[in-house]
Amino acid sequence: MRLLLRFASFVALMAAVLAGTVDSIQSVAASEPVLTPLAEGIGLLGPDALNWVQSLQRTDAGPAIWLTVLHWIFMQPAFAVMLVVALVLWMAGYRKKPAAGRFAA
Repeated sequence: MRLLLRFASFVALMAAVLAGTVDSIQSVAASEPVLTPLAEGIGLLGPDALNWVQSLQRTDAGPAIWLTVLHWIFMQPAFAVMLVVALVLWMAGYRKKPAAGRFAA
């Protein structure tokens, strides 16, 4: 299980680096900061991904607080959201070292 969590963390980190790189290239080209929202970044993956994002944002998808939080997350920069996801997955897959030491029984 830890291996899967660490691998998912690695994939999320690579997605964050890719999104940050694209944003930095676009910022240099435009001579102003350009930050791609998460919803737009997911929408670039294809029409199925865009339909999935839009289905989550419908009013009948759940309580109003869930929709508000989801909308807020989708409007944040893609690289920042993916960095947070990578950190949470890494923390979930982290193995704490034993307090007694390496050679304790």
